[in-house]
Order: sequence, then structure tokens, then C-alpha cells
Amino acid sequence: MAGRFRGPHSPGSDGGGLPPSLRHRLATRPKWVTIAASPFLIAAFFQPPLGMVGSLAGFGLIATAMWLTREGLAAEAAYDLRRVARRPAVPRKLLGGLLAGLGLGLGAAEPGAIAGAAVIGLAGFALHWLAFGADPMRDKGIDGDGGFQQDRAARMIDEGEAHLARIQQAIGGLGDRRLDDRVARFAGTVRRLFERVRDNPGDLSATRRYLGIYLQGASEATDKFASLYARHGDAKSRAAYEAFLDDLEKDFSAQSGKLLDADRSDLKIEIEVLRERLAREGVRPVDGGTTPLSEDARRLDEVLSPRQGVTAGRR
Repeated sequence: MAGRFRGPHSPGSDGGGLPPSLRHRLATRPKWVTIAASPFLIAAFFQPPLGMVGSLAGFGLIATAMWLTREGLAAEAAYDLRRVARRPAVPRKLLGGLLAGLGLGLGAAEPGAIAGAAVIGLAGFALHWLAFGADPMRDKGIDGDGGFQQDRAARMIDEGEAHLARIQQAIGGLGDRRLDDRVARFAGTVRRLFERVRDNPGDLSATRRYLGIYLQGASEATDKFASLYARHGDAKSRAAYEAFLDDLEKDFSAQSGKLLDADRSDLKIEIEVLRERLAREGVRPVDGGTTPLSEDARRLDEVLSPRQGVTAGRR
């Protein structure tokens, strides 16, 4: 969806780590680059004051650059994962490359060798770009005024995530591992519904109650249960709360299934429309007795119906 990526240090974040789905395949590289820059840090204490400041500043800039790069990789992973997404608001990898080049040049600078340090810095920026690539620079899957619906869905999902966080925090305070796991399963089911809405924000009207009213009610019920259970350890209250989660999870799962069925229906309609267009151009299945007009049409029909072969030819 066109939601904004929030890392653990982004505004409005709860400070937690990134979920596994947002781990970029290059996520470990920044750590090794930071380690490779450690000679600047070590050598700083064996230099005169000016050289020490330069080496420390060089290492600090490189470490900051790698932190920005790691955040940029996570933002890129979130962008790639979603069918509809906005480009990252801040080009973290670009800024990381600039800081890495500046830090490398500053750390390698010597009196009277500014040009050489500048060349090293430019080389560092180029190597950073080759190693980590560029930030996504275009919105994906957003046409015309669709961004309004995307932003609206993003706000509602953020509210839903806040309700989930309160539920998990309230149960976490009880120190009960089994309850923690039960709530985690419920949260996973809810987030699958979030993903459905992210992929198709046009379904927001059908899920508004789930993202708002139902989750808010679940959060309030969880607060009351946690307060009661912490004081009395009432087994009946616990059983009632777990049954409540079971019913609520079934409702969310059913709603996710409805959205998936709707997406499948939309896909089926699009395929049928394309088939009609192909038919008008002369494309028919083999058992239909006619042949398509072009090789491109044959390939498209194979994509739409992999089990039906078609042949290419000219009438």
C-alpha cells in the first residue's frame, strides 16, 4: 500500500525492530562496512589532535551513513513487498552514500592532499551506489486521484496498528507466555486483513468497522481483562477472553477471505475481458478450430490460460 515506511527511529515509531518481511537481502552489508571503517576509530588515538578529530569524524560519518543505508534498505524492502506503494519520503540510501563518501574522504585526508581526499570520497560514493543501489523514486500502483484513498487506508491501518499495540502491551504486562502467544496469533490474523486493504484500498468501506470499531473494542476489552486478571487471576475471565479472541479472529479471517474472493473475481473479469479482445483479433484455443493472427497474441493467451495451448498462424 501507499503507506509510509517507519523504521525504529522514524517519527511516530514505537522503537521496535523491523519485522522479518521488511528485511532486505543486503541488510547485513552496512554492518560490515561499519566494521571495515573501524581502523579510522583505532588510528585516531595515535595521531596528533587535528588528525584524531578527522579520523573520529570520518568514522562517525561512515557509521551514520550505514545506519541511514540500513533504514533505506528496509524502506525499499517494504516498497517491493507491496503491490501499491509510495516512494520513500526521504532518500535514505542517497544520503547514506553522500555521508559515506564524505566520511571516507575526511578520514583519509592529509595536509596538502585535499584533491586526493576528494577523489577517495567520490570513489566511496560510487562504490556505495554500486553496492546498495538507488532508492525507489516513483510511486507504484497509484493512478490519478487514487492516492487519496491510499492515504485514507494508511491512516486507518495506522490506527489499527495502534490498537493492536495496546492489546499486546496490556497482555504483555501479565507475564503470561501462553496469553502472549495467543494474542500474537490474533495480531497475525488482523495484519493479514491489513495487507488485503493495502493491496486494494478500494475495499476500505467494507473493512472500516474492522480496522476501527472492532479493534478499538478489542483493545478496551483487553484492558479490562488484564486489570481483572492481574488482581484476581480469575480462570473464568481468562477462558471468556480467549473465547472472545477466537470469535474475533474468525471474523477477521472471514473478512480477509471475502476480500481475497473479491480480488479473484476482479482478476477473473479482467481475464475474460482480455480473452474477448483476443478473440476479436483472431485468437482462439486449439479446440476452437481457429488460429490466432500473431505470435504476440499467442503468448498472451498462454499467460492467461496456461492449460490451453494455442497456435499461431495467419488466415
